[in-house]
Amino acid sequence: MKKILVVFFCMNVFWAFSQKCTYNIQGTIVDFHDGTAIDNATILIKNTNKFAVSDSEGNFTIANVCNGKITLVISHIGCKTSEKTIKIDRNYKGKFLLEHHSEELEEVTLKGKIVVKKVTSLSETVLSKKILENYSAASLGDALKEIAGVSSINTGNAIVKPMINGMHSSRIIVMNNGVRLQDQEWGIEHAPNIDLNSSENVSVIKGAGALAFGSDAIGGVVILNPKNPIRKDSLFGSTITSFQTNGNAYNIATSLHKTYKNGYFLDANATHKRFGDFRAPDYFLTNTGSASTAFSLNAGYKTFETGWNIFVSSVANEIGILGASHIGGIQDLVNALNSQQPLIQNDFSYTIDNPKQDVTHFIAKVSYFKRFQNIGKLTLQYDFQENQRFEYDRRIGENRFIPAVDLNLQTHTATADFLFDAKNSWTFQSGMLFRFQENVANPATGVRRLIPDYQKTDVGVYTTIKHEFSENWLFDAGLRYDFNFYGVKKFYQTSRWNALGYDVLFPELVIQDLGTQLLTNPELSFHNFAISLGAKRTLSDENSLLFNYTMATRPPNISELFSDGLHHSAARIELGSLTLNSEKSNRFSMSFLRENSSSKWQIDTYVNAIQDYIFIAPNGTEQTIRGAFPKWEYRQTDAILFGFDINIQKEFSENWGYSLNTSYIYAQDTENKMPIIDMPPFQMRNSISYKNTDWHGFSSTLISEFVGRQNRFPDFNFNQFIAKTNTTVLVDISTPPNAYHLFHINNTLNFDWGKHSKIQVSLNINNLLNTSYRNYLNRLRFFADDLGRNFQLQIKINY
Repeated sequence: MKKILVVFFCMNVFWAFSQKCTYNIQGTIVDFHDGTAIDNATILIKNTNKFAVSDSEGNFTIANVCNGKITLVISHIGCKTSEKTIKIDRNYKGKFLLEHHSEELEEVTLKGKIVVKKVTSLSETVLSKKILENYSAASLGDALKEIAGVSSINTGNAIVKPMINGMHSSRIIVMNNGVRLQDQEWGIEHAPNIDLNSSENVSVIKGAGALAFGSDAIGGVVILNPKNPIRKDSLFGSTITSFQTNGNAYNIATSLHKTYKNGYFLDANATHKRFGDFRAPDYFLTNTGSASTAFSLNAGYKTFETGWNIFVSSVANEIGILGASHIGGIQDLVNALNSQQPLIQNDFSYTIDNPKQDVTHFIAKVSYFKRFQNIGKLTLQYDFQENQRFEYDRRIGENRFIPAVDLNLQTHTATADFLFDAKNSWTFQSGMLFRFQENVANPATGVRRLIPDYQKTDVGVYTTIKHEFSENWLFDAGLRYDFNFYGVKKFYQTSRWNALGYDVLFPELVIQDLGTQLLTNPELSFHNFAISLGAKRTLSDENSLLFNYTMATRPPNISELFSDGLHHSAARIELGSLTLNSEKSNRFSMSFLRENSSSKWQIDTYVNAIQDYIFIAPNGTEQTIRGAFPKWEYRQTDAILFGFDINIQKEFSENWGYSLNTSYIYAQDTENKMPIIDMPPFQMRNSISYKNTDWHGFSSTLISEFVGRQNRFPDFNFNQFIAKTNTTVLVDISTPPNAYHLFHINNTLNFDWGKHSKIQVSLNINNLLNTSYRNYLNRLRFFADDLGRNFQLQIKINY
């Protein structure tokens, strides 16, 4: 044994003396972006105590380095730590790069996580993962109502479309992991097909100033961000299950995340939701069940200098439409308006009958980025989307299995963006877009197609500039141009064509006369410009002001131009107009922000003057073979909207907190001197919260939600002769419902489960007092009350 120890000792002594430790490492630390020297950077040889600090010119020297492979760890305050492995067999001299600034973007902290904000001079609010998890079984529109100034326009309780400062539908851009969602062009009754469970956070930008996303976002931009991968070997995930009494619903959402130290990552998400008939306080809402299944896969490679990403997502929704809303004519509508309860009431069921929507949305994206030293970052992306929509009417015989609306929309988009960030105080970003879209309306439905066949081509270019003028002033500006082309094939009834005056205005569009029908081929071009100017003034460490002016234009969408026929899920006839022009918005906004360790204030004010504002409004009835139906027409006018949004968050102590969200909007048709239809009334949401970390992280929040009556509304009521009773009646489809006040309570506990896992249990009660109410912005308010009390149990497991 002694001989073995002696031999081992001699071998180690021989190895130590044979290794040369006489080499020097000389280097220069420079900023990757602009090549300037970085002083006071620390350069450490990993697993040793040998280090050096760079001088004012970025130079450093480490002496007496041994031969072999070593790893240098380079760090600096405000920089991302970098590691570089080199082989030492002689004196080494080289240049080392550090990322010295994070693209001059503003950041916010959400529960210890840094989120990059997308804009400087516009109001932007970020909803954290914790908030989104409370809406695991709900919709995007439901979650966004956490933000002051954001409401929704609904068709029942399952079709929820976001509304920002009174703007909705194609005036709002929804970005899902860098892909602009293409499924909202067919009317108000079509909500975004999004699985909230696949997003890490959601940003909401008010106004059209974020020109990198488009020139037509007169209302704003909603950005769903995926989890940011970390360069670390790890595997983790979570599962959320929830059960609720209203609708006897259940939901399960699971996610799994795998990351690697070398930059590769993989995220997988899957969700399934099932709802039966919901219940108002006094009765069941027959045929309001729904089923939803979603999955997504997000994989890629990401380092500071380069990376790629592949994203695939699929969302399938089957949504029942309230049975009582599917009227058979104007007499049914009059009866519904005069009844305090829905005309169709059945016992609870999970069955989803006609009328219903069956929608599938698929996304595939591939992107690549590369950083160039002393210049900036290039990003290339291609994405494909397919949206398949079926809408089923109440039909008899074999026709009940044939959808009344059968639309397939496919979209191809390619983008290229370059971020020039080599100068510390200047940031430039430019980009271009090409998009091709094709919609096919299946003629086998047996009814006149509500939306025609069309092809759409979009080409866009933009540039934005941001300059840090001083420590207290930050300026930004942007310019964008978009060209939109529609190539449409549409059949018009000859009588409709002549009644609208198109035989005089557009005779050249007719390519075939079939007697009672005309085949037309409209080819429409729109040139859209947008400009944005803004500034941020930092008043102190806690206070700042934002100023912004944006001029933006939005072309009319396909449904606004070409809707023609009975929209079965809305139980009304909708008529588009070929005479519509692009909307032009001039929006001025100013925001005050105050934030410190115990409170946060945000006050947003705005004025939005819109030329040729497009809206849909009722205009009497029209007779069909099924009876008379309300007729709604797309129109244009000049409008002005102004209002305010206030958000206050205050922590009184470690245990108690308070928050307030309130908003008001005044919207006026300046051409016809009357209010604008479908604008949200005054709203106020207060909450008081208590938390105690010693009680398994217990938290409880009592929420008060007040929605006022909309006293400013246009009068589109009309008189209608009812042949069955030989009377003429007033059809009141304009008068808003009364104000209402709801209370909700949310409770949460956290438990350790094993060494690395945690369980979170939440018990939430919505509409605590089981209040009966109707929402002015719910399109089915004519037929039934909104939802009654709901108990929800949610269990989240982190592993």
